[in-house]
Amino acid sequence: MFLGKNSFFYYFSRSNKILIIMKRKLFSVVFSAFFVTSVLISCKKEKPVSGDEVVTTKDGAQFMVDTLNSKVEWKGYKIFKSENTSHFGTIKFESGDVTVKDAKLESGKFVTDMTSLTSEDLKNNASQLEKLNGHLKSGDFFEVEKFPTASFEITKVTPSTEGDYNTVLDGNLTLKGITKPVQFKANVSIKEGVVSIATEPQDISREEFGVKFQSPVENGVIKDEITLQINVKALEKK
Repeated sequence: MFLGKNSFFYYFSRSNKILIIMKRKLFSVVFSAFFVTSVLISCKKEKPVSGDEVVTTKDGAQFMVDTLNSKVEWKGYKIFKSENTSHFGTIKFESGDVTVKDAKLESGKFVTDMTSLTSEDLKNNASQLEKLNGHLKSGDFFEVEKFPTASFEITKVTPSTEGDYNTVLDGNLTLKGITKPVQFKANVSIKEGVVSIATEPQDISREEFGVKFQSPVENGVIKDEITLQINVKALEKK
């Protein structure tokens, strides 16, 4: 059967239109998929990070922090970071718990009492001690009336065979209502119902936690770094 000239062009034109429509639909589907993927990736990238995701659990034996025999040691510095230009002291724990699973540290959260913050280097100078402690607790620094506690929650526990510490603790440090991920190397021991955790001294940026006070230059520039060292003793719940 032979088609006339007009019929040939009619079918050719109609087929061409169908092809164009199919191409447009395919392009629309591909573009939509690309757009959705781009939005998802963009959202993932732009998601604010307030701390590490907690991957530890409370599945195991429970221990309570012995607040009388646990503390955070701190150091702050002026001008150059050195022992000669530093103040150092302690912060007591208000509460805390530790979980042990299969004879290994599984998780932990420690809450400090920021009102207990005190300087040790001035303990023999009552007037200077009171002045420094009052300033550190004021709105210039840790604003303890508004933020009476701080905390460190372990998000990941990694055994280590390098250096002087047997464990790496990743966690979320919350100070003045701001949470940031912080990593400590630590020595962890579990023996006869007692968990002991002693971290290495670790620097944090005080400005990242909203502590931005600077004294007049003539009084010495205060360094951004604060050194923290956590010492915890936890007792098994009976």
